[in-house]
Amino acid sequence: MDQSRASVRIRVRWADEDGYGHVNNAVYLNYLEEARDRIVDQLFPTAGNDFVIAHIGIDYRAEITHLDREVDVESRITGYGRSSVRTTEVIRKLDGTVAAEAETVLVPRDAETGGSRPLRAEEVAVLDSLATPAPPV
Repeated sequence: MDQSRASVRIRVRWADEDGYGHVNNAVYLNYLEEARDRIVDQLFPTAGNDFVIAHIGIDYRAEITHLDREVDVESRITGYGRSSVRTTEVIRKLDGTVAAEAETVLVPRDAETGGSRPLRAEEVAVLDSLATPAPPV
């Protein structure tokens, strides 16, 4: 299993649509969050709610409506720094059409101060292991 990626299938609800009859742009962000939270939980199960968004950029490629029924959302770790983790996310309709692409910068949060903190040694070790291929069996 590729631990640098996580994906989730999300049901598109009629209530996700806005007055124009397509999924509201803010709801796309919720869809992205589902996959991003999954990868953070997968990689850092003891971190809890430690990672927050410092930056997100999104390109909307195609509209989604409740008639699409479901979308697939994938999040992938693309890099990290001293105190941040970079991800990319993609929302795809079931026919493969890319509905949105996003780049996100996550920062670990210090629970005591509420500010950002450097990545812990164990978090860096996990991220380093993603770049290193597993030895042959």
